[in-house]
Amino acid sequence: MSLTARALLLDMDGTLVNSDAVVERCWRRWAAEHGLDAEDVIGIAHGRQAHATMADLLPDRPVEQNLADNQRLLEWETTDLDGVVPVPGAPAFMASLAGLPHALVTSADKALARARMGAAELPMPQVRVTAECVGASKPDPEGFLKGAAELGFAPADCVVFEDSEAGIAAGRAAGMRVIGVGPRAAAHAPDVHVRDLEQVRVEPLSDGTLRLRFTD
Repeated sequence: MSLTARALLLDMDGTLVNSDAVVERCWRRWAAEHGLDAEDVIGIAHGRQAHATMADLLPDRPVEQNLADNQRLLEWETTDLDGVVPVPGAPAFMASLAGLPHALVTSADKALARARMGAAELPMPQVRVTAECVGASKPDPEGFLKGAAELGFAPADCVVFEDSEAGIAAGRAAGMRVIGVGPRAAAHAPDVHVRDLEQVRVEPLSDGTLRLRFTD
């Protein structure tokens, strides 16, 4: 099976970088502070900015408190890199994109994105849309639309790589096709689902398009 695109928009956590251990440690710590069930919290935390998750869990809490806790969580995560590793196939996949149109679109801020990509020893894309760049978290499509605009391509010409429900929804809302990566993605009907990035090959074509091939 294959798809063609002109640009690729890449989520980070769960898609390029396995940071699940850190994410769960930090959210368990926050859940304990607020007397919430950690499993319930973790179940909806992946793929979006922390303040959006907090607003769902504590709907009556002032936005300012959620934003303050969002910053605390970012600081915890940026200094906790234990267990942060590349998703299988990510190093070769990223190497294959050198010189091709692609962007990072992540709910992490700049510091956390640099820390995790560095810990996983993955190259940082030249174009990146981080938390500071958007007014709304995934599943809002703003981040992916900004990434496409910065690369100079129409949304329909872009393919999103995502692992989370919020991220897949954001890609769809942006009018883009979505490749779901990893076990979380399988339940949310991406256009293509892969176990990890070892199943993806990127081939530049003579007309400037990219052919994505998916292997078993």
